[in-house]
Amino acid sequence: MSDNENEQVETPEAEAPVAMTETDDGGKGASGRNTRKVRVGVVVSDKQDKTVVVKVERRFPHPLYGKGMARTKKYHVHDENNEYKVGDTVRITETRPLSKTKRWRVLGLLDRQA
Repeated sequence: MSDNENEQVETPEAEAPVAMTETDDGGKGASGRNTRKVRVGVVVSDKQDKTVVVKVERRFPHPLYGKGMARTKKYHVHDENNEYKVGDTVRITETRPLSKTKRWRVLGLLDRQA
């Protein structure tokens, strides 16, 4: 056995591998695709076939006064099996365009309204 096999080679800090953080990949996941937006909202309409309307509320401080504000937005979301009803809290994600207004699909149920 040579002496070199038991020695540990120290690498200078400049050459040491750097651990990647979430933002280092430019928003891309492990598959190399961009990560899709995910939102949580409440179903406000289930009248359409295979579609639910989900209201998403975002809260933020007022830019000048700092008071908390809320803004809501409605999304048309694909629901393949018509399983979500009004009042359900669901998680939705971006997807390819499915129709003129549908660009989101349901990931899953978070809370069922009784």
